[in-house]
Amino acid sequence: MDDKHMLMIPGPTPVPEKVLLALSKHPIGHRSGEFSQIMAEVTQNLKWLHQTQNDVLVLTVSGTGAMEAGIINFLSPGDRVLVGSNGKFGDRWAAMSAAFGLEVETITADWGKPLDTEQFREKLAADTEKNIKAVIITHSETSTGVLNDLETINRHVKEHGEALMIVDAVTSLGAVNLPVDEWGIDVVASGSQKGYMIPPGLGFVSVSPKAWEAYKTAKLPRFYLDLGKYSKTAAKNSNPFTPPVNLVVALQAALRMMQAEGLESIFARHQRLMRATREAVQALSLPLFGPDEAASPAITAVAPVSVESEQIRAVMKKRFDISLAGGQDDYKGKIFRIGHLGFVSDRDILAAIGALEATLRELGYESMTPGAGIAAAARVFAQS
Repeated sequence: MDDKHMLMIPGPTPVPEKVLLALSKHPIGHRSGEFSQIMAEVTQNLKWLHQTQNDVLVLTVSGTGAMEAGIINFLSPGDRVLVGSNGKFGDRWAAMSAAFGLEVETITADWGKPLDTEQFREKLAADTEKNIKAVIITHSETSTGVLNDLETINRHVKEHGEALMIVDAVTSLGAVNLPVDEWGIDVVASGSQKGYMIPPGLGFVSVSPKAWEAYKTAKLPRFYLDLGKYSKTAAKNSNPFTPPVNLVVALQAALRMMQAEGLESIFARHQRLMRATREAVQALSLPLFGPDEAASPAITAVAPVSVESEQIRAVMKKRFDISLAGGQDDYKGKIFRIGHLGFVSDRDILAAIGALEATLRELGYESMTPGAGIAAAARVFAQS
């Protein structure tokens, strides 16, 4: 049957009908008064979502572009940075920092394990000359389904006093509590195709006053991603370059939906979906890739033993038109990932788990009790 495709990947995520309808409107001029009014509302609601009074700037980029902007605007060649790396995206930020001539020191953990906050404390405490200019971490490591302890790492950064805290929140913003002002986080980058519930194409960067002070002396080259330009035009409800007008209109609709649901309800929903998915997977005797205490509300990574991950994904797509994500880099073919980020409901999880059970039966998997996954997920939903 056509048009029944179900996205259960960490991004792009499902898009609500209200947002699709907003996206389909005829474009308007990006220098018009009408568009300025939309930008004013969007900017205010972005600050609400970020729990900040600081600038939240809208760029026509992916999440990677937002992170690049978050790095190059506040640092200079040769600056020493600590980069947390326990997955594909931590590795990416280390490579990106090195590409811009920064002195990169990585703090690593095995894929599937959270970063050790004590290692950050030790490195920062030992830096008595304050040479470390930034700490860069991924909050929700999408490649493994691990949520790093940003609050603790950020506290160690604040005790250091000099370093900026630069955060990839691409799959955590809009899924887990991230109080930017309360924690005093300096730079937070995110992307539209995740918790924002709109298609890819927009990136967002929140910037603290401390980061703006660093901007004044930063010497890395920038032009299109010069956040100073975006800040000046944002104050006038505009943009320094041509934005994707229809995506901004879609963002307006999505943020209205998020406000109607409320932050606490959004966070609780993602926790509920995560718990239901993890308990269902365990009830099917499938090993989880990461520990419960560091589980991401965005995705659940599964490491099957007696049945191949890529076979599971192929049957899910062919028979049920449900897309699951595969493993990346060294874990390609070893894990699969179930996304539960953004416009996802209890019903979606039940459908995905039911399809997963049927897929496992088709593949001859005998280590489960039929219906156990659905029952486990249903218990979580009944308790919530």
